[in-house]
Amino acid sequence: MKWQQRANVVQWNHAGTRVARHGAIAQWFKPRLVAGCLLAYMAGATVQASEGPADRSVVDKVYHPYVQAYEQEVEYRYAYFRQPGHIDNNSMTQRLGYGRAIAPNMALEGYVHAQRDMYDDYHIRGYELELRYMLTEQGQYSADWGMLFELERTNHLENYELKTGLLMEKEFTDTSLTLNAMAVVQWGGAVKEEIKGQFRAQYRYRWLPQVQPALEYYSGEHYQALGPSLMGVQKFGQMKMLKWELAMIFGVDQDTVDRTVRFALEYEF
Repeated sequence: MKWQQRANVVQWNHAGTRVARHGAIAQWFKPRLVAGCLLAYMAGATVQASEGPADRSVVDKVYHPYVQAYEQEVEYRYAYFRQPGHIDNNSMTQRLGYGRAIAPNMALEGYVHAQRDMYDDYHIRGYELELRYMLTEQGQYSADWGMLFELERTNHLENYELKTGLLMEKEFTDTSLTLNAMAVVQWGGAVKEEIKGQFRAQYRYRWLPQVQPALEYYSGEHYQALGPSLMGVQKFGQMKMLKWELAMIFGVDQDTVDRTVRFALEYEF
């Protein structure tokens, strides 16, 4: 069988669970969600030309719109930001999380978020709670759709961030295109309440299960970047697999965040 990074579909079928009943709901919501998320992103993108710091947080995981029934996972994510001429030239963030499916088409995951802005300033930045919802069954339509909801609290500043995203993946012969359009709302004691947009894209060549090259693109407030990535999956059984990702992302219109290294390791069981 030709492998097309459809481990979730194979295991979903083995589990004998279907979510076709959600198809009618998804058909009604999907165009409205697309329009809402794209409008939010366009509204955020209109402030690109104004003065302000670059939103480097957009360089992160590109989410796929899939949930596997009964899945559990442990995930580690790392990002290093090179910013010449800035005091935080050595910025680094780490996330450690655990999650599991709470319904056949829904998964919940919690993260501890650590950050280092300078060599001697490593601290727990805050906590995140993430909900992924699969709107359509994989292969049900020409593209697969899902949603992401994420709430983050920053410890020492008591700031909050709510992120809502529409996830889409479309498979071609040997490649896949994944798009994330997100609306981000921030509030709290140390930030100005605002709504901004983020966009992430990944075009992946499914060469081998363990080795898949890709090109990634990110767009956020005052920041656009792209670069190559490499990822893969190693299966150890019907429900166990190890996923990895490594990317080097280069800023294309902002010289203060000109290089980001992104790494992720995820074990599902």
